[in-house]
Amino acid sequence: MRTKYKGIWQEISWESYANNVAQFCCGLIELGMKRGDHASILGENSPEWVFSDLAIQSLGGVSVGVYPTNSAEQVHYILDHSRSKVVIVKDQEQADKVLAVKAGLPELRAIVVIDMKGLARYDDPLLISYKDVGKKGAEILERNPGIFVDAVGSTQPDEVAFIVYTSGTTGPPKGAMISHRNIIHQVISTLQPVLHFTDKDSLLSYLPLCHIFERNLSMAMPLVFGYVVNFAESIDTVQENIREISPTFFAAVPRILEKLHSSVQIKLQNSTRLKRFGFRFGQWVGQKTVPYNMKRTAIPVQLRPLYGLAYLVSFRPVREKLGLLRCRCIMSGGAPIAPEVLAFFRQLGITTVEMYGLTETSGGCTGPLGEIKHGSVGQPSPGLEFRLYEDGEILFKGDSVFEGYYRDDAATAEILRDGWLHTGDVGKLDDDGHLYIVDRKKDIIITSGGKNISPSEIENKLKCSPYIKEAIIVGDGRKFVTSLIQIDYDNVGNWAQNNKIPFTTYRSLATNQIIHRLIEDEVRAVNAELAQVEKVKKIKILEKELDQDDEELTATQKVKRKVISKRFQKEIEEMYGSG
Repeated sequence: MRTKYKGIWQEISWESYANNVAQFCCGLIELGMKRGDHASILGENSPEWVFSDLAIQSLGGVSVGVYPTNSAEQVHYILDHSRSKVVIVKDQEQADKVLAVKAGLPELRAIVVIDMKGLARYDDPLLISYKDVGKKGAEILERNPGIFVDAVGSTQPDEVAFIVYTSGTTGPPKGAMISHRNIIHQVISTLQPVLHFTDKDSLLSYLPLCHIFERNLSMAMPLVFGYVVNFAESIDTVQENIREISPTFFAAVPRILEKLHSSVQIKLQNSTRLKRFGFRFGQWVGQKTVPYNMKRTAIPVQLRPLYGLAYLVSFRPVREKLGLLRCRCIMSGGAPIAPEVLAFFRQLGITTVEMYGLTETSGGCTGPLGEIKHGSVGQPSPGLEFRLYEDGEILFKGDSVFEGYYRDDAATAEILRDGWLHTGDVGKLDDDGHLYIVDRKKDIIITSGGKNISPSEIENKLKCSPYIKEAIIVGDGRKFVTSLIQIDYDNVGNWAQNNKIPFTTYRSLATNQIIHRLIEDEVRAVNAELAQVEKVKKIKILEKELDQDDEELTATQKVKRKVISKRFQKEIEEMYGSG
């Protein structure tokens, strides 16, 4: 591992990693944790987060990740619902959340704090420093060297290793129980055949570790394949950290890739004519070479000189600016993404794949095993049974399908029927067995004319615009399709400054008629690619940015459609009110 301390990347060896896990595991045993007990981890990504996770699992306990952006009320729900005996927190900010709700947590025995800065005057008996727990564990190990090995050896494959709480787009979060067998099957049978990790790889850990996506990449897979995990300083420094370490592999949710894509577009508008020409030349060459890369075949000899020139004048400088010079593979997951965004990165000479998965399948369940196809999430994992239900719903069965929802038998019975996991997503297969996601079953729009429309497909096309950050398609039971749009404040603000349009806040931009016409032009360009029934007839620019704190977005930045439809009902009716 590597983590940045006082501006310098500090290295952590495998030996140090193992010692930290063993010591903290024994320290937790000293605190009274037993096999089967639950413990939560609340904080940003760090080596200590992973040490804690593995220490809890090593003693036969169940680890529960909590989003660091959660409010005190949300933290209370998860700690209470999971019946956590111990919670490990990153710092004072997270400790304060737990202390504010501890009266409603009768089973909580200890709050272990990684960074004690600012907590010197706190006298709560539940508080204990992470270092002190580790020191106690080291003393126990010295007296009884076999205690850690014995604890790990007594764990069983079908025991629950950790619980991942879903982001709660349709109600309170549900705790998906993931067993040791689930996660090993996921790593060996699904992820590795697509991603091909070796100990020469390195990646940046910045997505929340409590999410199954990052848990696989930063905790499980490095233990098997030995690559280096670099911890970002914060979500705000991701771009800077990527440039510093230049990872060989980059995993992202669509919002991150959309942002990188739009940043290049905006910088291109402000660059010299020569640089714009070089970039366009690179795109032209990329369009000719990408089909060969997607089929995993060599570029024809006659194209190689052109590719070499394009690499020098276009691909290399752009990749270097993005921090992706050494990147061999980009993986997109977590939500649907516009194929055009992935095509952009492929044109830079980077293998770019989209995978499909759920928390309930312990992560990925599809991916391109050979040829990569435009708009496809690859083939269903050969390690899982797969079928499409009569209505097109995607179903899976196998060893990486989760154990069920913690303390929620009704929800478990609803999603697991006759051994098959009903994903709630609708898909279709092509003749080569590649899967294409249509949309969430419950999100598919049926217009008043009886036409079925996939909103995510239109939304992703709209978000290809550097000026549109979020788009929510409306039209269920209506005569035509409309869209609520959140503008990208940075990019639209930059455009306004270049065009001498005064503004002070997001709202002043969103309500400006010139900006409205700019967005209408972007929507018109997308409409040209859509079928008549899919065309967006009216738009409404939201006068506020969507916010996780306002329950409008999940922790992974997915839109909560039900909340949006209720909160912006007035704006929606205005789009339909005038015919």
